[in-house]
Parts: sequence; C-alpha cells; structure tokens
Amino acid sequence: MNVNKLQTKSHDEPDEVREPEKTRVEVVRLEGYTLGRFKFEPGWRWSKCIKPVVGTDSCQVAHVGYAVSGRITVQMNDGSQTVIEEGMSYTIPPGHDAWVEGNAPFVGLEMMSAEEFAKPQS
Repeated sequence: MNVNKLQTKSHDEPDEVREPEKTRVEVVRLEGYTLGRFKFEPGWRWSKCIKPVVGTDSCQVAHVGYAVSGRITVQMNDGSQTVIEEGMSYTIPPGHDAWVEGNAPFVGLEMMSAEEFAKPQS
C-alpha cells in the first residue's frame, strides 16, 4: 500500500450520498481510496432496506470498519452471527444479513465497501 499525497475531506461534505430506506451512506474519495460513513436508523435491516436496491438474496459486499456508535447484529448465510457495538473494529465477509439493535442509530466507518454498498446493480 502506498500513499503518495496528503489529503483531507469531510464526511459532512461527501463526494456521494446514497439514501435507501433508513440508510445514509456518505462516500468520500481520496486518491486511491474510498471511505464511507454508514448510518442505519432504528428498524433498519439489510434484507428490507438494501436488498430491494441491489437485488441479491444476501449482502455480497465485504466490509472492514469501525463502529462509531450503536449496535448491529450480523448474521451469515450459514446461521452464525455476532453483535457489533460502539468501539469495535470488524470484518464481515460476503453472504450476510444485518439489522440495527435497539433504538439508537448504528454509525460505522468503512474502508472497503463504500464504493459499492447500497448502489443499484447495473
């Protein structure tokens, strides 16, 4: 991995925003890298809010991120599951569903999936 340029951008002024139901994805592009701030509202579930946008049976995106606030449960297609909560770093392979736990939004910063998450398949 090489970083060749000093850059900063604010997620408060992202390059792109995607807003499916109960979802806000703020995409920031730096030379060679894309980062996303994901905000999922209470009641959000991938299979209800994102599946209609992308058209796959489960999420086929790999995730590497950090949970800023809230709690989310991730369930893999094989039935295994985990809860990710504030302060945790995480990796999630393709083939999963996920949902927000409780009454607080989940906010996560993602380093791999921002370019494609919640983007309609062409």
